[in-house]
Amino acid sequence: MDFDFSAVLVIAVVVCGVIWLADVLFWKPQRIKEASAVKIIGRAGEGERKPVNNEVPEPVLVEYARSFFPVILAVLVLRSFLVEPFRIPSGSMMPTLLAGDFILVNKYAYGIRLPVANVKVVDVGEPQRGDVVVFRYPVDPSIDFIKRVVGLPGDTVEYRHKQIFINGEPAEQTPLGVYIGSGTATDMVRAGAQRYRETLGDVSHDILMVPRHLSEDKMVVVPEGHYFVMGDNRDNSADSRVWGFVPEENLVGRAFMIWMNWDSVDNRVSWERIGNLIE
Repeated sequence: MDFDFSAVLVIAVVVCGVIWLADVLFWKPQRIKEASAVKIIGRAGEGERKPVNNEVPEPVLVEYARSFFPVILAVLVLRSFLVEPFRIPSGSMMPTLLAGDFILVNKYAYGIRLPVANVKVVDVGEPQRGDVVVFRYPVDPSIDFIKRVVGLPGDTVEYRHKQIFINGEPAEQTPLGVYIGSGTATDMVRAGAQRYRETLGDVSHDILMVPRHLSEDKMVVVPEGHYFVMGDNRDNSADSRVWGFVPEENLVGRAFMIWMNWDSVDNRVSWERIGNLIE
């Protein structure tokens, strides 16, 4: 996305902090000095603020900066280092995630990074096969994408006849029948999507495939420092099969929970999805 909320938060914290600090070091002492030199007689006139403790009233700008600084700083720390919310805009991760899902992403799962600069300062862990990850789209890093990690650095990944092979070993797929969905999932129902249970490493999750769609066969070796990702909606996902690998520095975090869903087709909240963990 073009709007960088992290940058806005950083700027707001700096501006509020500078104003507050300037008041503490320079403006407030000057106000105290001026107040002590003025003898206040009688009541303050209408519309005026009475000096408190021999101080002239605090400027509105300083008052707002002092009040908002800790709030904005807390939001910045929470969003940059702990948890960040995202909205799912498309159906490329169906049936795991639907368009209209609002999810939470663990920001420290793959290392703590500085906001805006995205430089890793603390190495916590690396993506595991099967993780659902949010990352900055390699073609346009201003856009956030979400896919599932299929290939780790050094892996040979092959997608053949709609089945994944990792280092020559096929990922197990168990057919679950015709996909049944409603609301934003209706398009895949009309397309005749079939549901399968797939296992990648220690992670089992559901995927969708449309029988009449041709298989986009591909074989690659994942370079060091990169990951091969795919959408769970295998025949309706632009992923590493199309635009290549995800560099490690583009990782944002691991998606772990759906906290809200708005079904834009039925115009309702899908209460049954709220609180679901992301496999």
